[in-house]
Amino acid sequence: MGSPLTLTIANCYMFFYEKDIVRQINHSRGLYFRYIDDIFIAVNWPVRHLLKEVDRWNQFDPNIQLSADIGSSSHFLDLHIGNQDGRLCTAVYQKPSYEPYYLPFNSIHPMHMKKNIPFAMFLRAIRYCSTFQAYLNEREKLRMALLLNKYPNKIIDDQFNKLLSKYNVIEPLSFHNYDRYRQQIINSPIKEKLSVNYEKTMLIHFTYCSSMKTFPVKFHTLSEKYFGESPINEVVPVLDTRNVDNLQRRLVYT
Repeated sequence: MGSPLTLTIANCYMFFYEKDIVRQINHSRGLYFRYIDDIFIAVNWPVRHLLKEVDRWNQFDPNIQLSADIGSSSHFLDLHIGNQDGRLCTAVYQKPSYEPYYLPFNSIHPMHMKKNIPFAMFLRAIRYCSTFQAYLNEREKLRMALLLNKYPNKIIDDQFNKLLSKYNVIEPLSFHNYDRYRQQIINSPIKEKLSVNYEKTMLIHFTYCSSMKTFPVKFHTLSEKYFGESPINEVVPVLDTRNVDNLQRRLVYT
């Protein structure tokens, strides 16, 4: 994209470019969503009429040409959306170029980063999969991908159980209760990120390695011991990690 401002400028331009399209879709009681250069439209139009409208929209700006993929099912970002006998069904979509590569479990990264991967993947599976069978299929694919990346079965199961516990799922998911618990998870409020007061926050980065696992705990213990009664205690130290300076990074930035 080049400059960080490029995406903002592009979105500003698209706001005016798509106004007529959005108005037209809304007038037909349809749905219109866009994320950067991916557009999803659900509207009850004949295919011929929709193709005609796409051709007309392509005349708005010769530099922006829309290509239509029309059918009873479609993909929008990483979501598969389908119409099965009048019922909206969704599942996780993976592009043909997808390969099951994730952060390897034996890499030198903090454990909480590794644990967060299966947690987030299982959460996405439940949110995206509208049927229990689709969820089961996705869960097994995720498990295989994690095992290929050296994640122990115990870590996978623990994070899955942690997910269920966090959202108050008190029984194993099944065909009978999946819809109810899935809706419960979807409706759960998203925790807002706390704002950081940089005037009273000291950010400390350190290079993480296996011998530094206990460093954050020791640091905070010493800080409380020696600066607990000091005015400097008003400044909150926040520890974060940086990547190890390995051969790959040297080759990339050379």
